[in-house]
Amino acid sequence: MLVACFAGGFVANGIQQVPSLFADVPAENSLLRLGERFESVSRRVSPSVVSVEASKPTNANRRGTLEESGSGVIIRIPGQTGLFALTNNHVVAEVTAEQITINLSDGRIIRPSRVWTDPESDIALLKLEGDERMLIPATLGDSDAVRVGQWVLAFGSPFGLNQSVTHGIISAKERGQVSLGSTIRIKEFLQTDAAINPGSSGGPLLNLEGEVIGINTAIASTSGNNTGVSFSIPINLVRKVTNELLTRGSVARGYLGFQVATTFEASEALKLGLDRVKGALVESVFPETPAAGAGLIAGDVLLRIDGSSIKNENHCINLIANLRPGQKVRLEVWRNKQAYAVEATVGDWTQASSRLKRTQG
Repeated sequence: MLVACFAGGFVANGIQQVPSLFADVPAENSLLRLGERFESVSRRVSPSVVSVEASKPTNANRRGTLEESGSGVIIRIPGQTGLFALTNNHVVAEVTAEQITINLSDGRIIRPSRVWTDPESDIALLKLEGDERMLIPATLGDSDAVRVGQWVLAFGSPFGLNQSVTHGIISAKERGQVSLGSTIRIKEFLQTDAAINPGSSGGPLLNLEGEVIGINTAIASTSGNNTGVSFSIPINLVRKVTNELLTRGSVARGYLGFQVATTFEASEALKLGLDRVKGALVESVFPETPAAGAGLIAGDVLLRIDGSSIKNENHCINLIANLRPGQKVRLEVWRNKQAYAVEATVGDWTQASSRLKRTQG
């Protein structure tokens, strides 16, 4: 079972860089230097890590409140004035700026002046006011450059214990076959074994250069506590989402209008004439959608979108979401044991989901 966690994360630099740091150094000195690097990154980044509390009403009459806690990290965004704090949408969902409290590392308490959220990626952005000299932003890294096996540090407030730091490695990249909240559709997580617990959501994942490479979001657990399988949103995805939130107020995502099967078994792939499990199996096609107009039917396997090979159903969702509404795309489809190509015009997911809600309501 996967559970969202409410605290921050930290990351340490790639293991591929460790040999250059410790070449020709005795083992005990290598460990000492690694420990010193952990200490250096922790000392430098801790002033940028915050804890976030949101007072959420427990019923429609707003007579009771539920305190939701998580973590966050202060950042600067190129082209924007002032500073911001990154956290998870599920930490601050359905509350106003007046209902959010940000606890800084030096003990000060402030409120954001504005809040932007994207439930589908579980990203939230909080605008900070005040003397910028008293707010220290963290440096953002490049999550595309992250490698499996790379050391990471996780900062946050697990169980309300502010400024906690744990260490581990990057266990995997592009993890999407995970079940989270019903609103979260965009999933391409970094997986880490750094200990993250309730209270860690929204905190930064950093490399040993002190750069934020992810925002911690969830853990896989049967008890609700850390089991060594945790997930962070890659910072490059965070950059894209926050830029759209600031420029448009929302995130534009593509839409084709078909439902993919949540599992695509090897036996089914062989039955369809494929030599391996690849692509996304179309479970159903919604009427009057781009997919229906392109001629897709249930049982098709979508293999490529504009030349990009589809790895699995989650990768398919992410690729389509990244398409620009209105653009034309070439789809390679597997049907009757052969591949063929069709063209579709990408729709707007926001408009499509609004229509779906109206019909269901």
